[in-house]
Amino acid sequence: MNHLVLAEAAVNPLIPKTAEMIVGVIAFTLLFLVLRSKVVPMFEKAYALRTEAIQGGMEKAEKAQQDAAAALAHYTLQLNEARGEAQTIREDARAQGAAIIEELRSKAQEEAARITAAATASIEAERQQALTSLRLEVGTLATELASKIVGEALDDQVRQSRIVDRFLADMEKSK
Repeated sequence: MNHLVLAEAAVNPLIPKTAEMIVGVIAFTLLFLVLRSKVVPMFEKAYALRTEAIQGGMEKAEKAQQDAAAALAHYTLQLNEARGEAQTIREDARAQGAAIIEELRSKAQEEAARITAAATASIEAERQQALTSLRLEVGTLATELASKIVGEALDDQVRQSRIVDRFLADMEKSK
């Protein structure tokens, strides 16, 4: 028994037995071959699909970014055109406003001139009427006064108007 204990003591437990080693190598080789033939191609295929998806996604993102940049440039151009058009419309509106104001101003001046001319004509007509009325009244008063001074009646109408006209002409010359 001693011998068996010594034999067991001489065997190193860290070193495997040869039969176990051969079985382990065969099992590892079989496992490696199965994994290499069945599992690795599936991993490679999944990796390739994933790579393509990422690559396609990046290309789509780049294309989308380029499209967005083009759309931005297009919209910026349209915005600038719209701003220019709005500026042109504002300038046209200002010009039209100034033209309308000038037209209204000229119409107002024409209307004021027309009203002034009408007022002047009315005043002149009233003045002539007042002169005519005054001339008749002065003539009548002068004739009455002359009749009272001379003591004769100056009833002759033609004579009265000549005397009054001569008197008024003399008055106008003396001014």
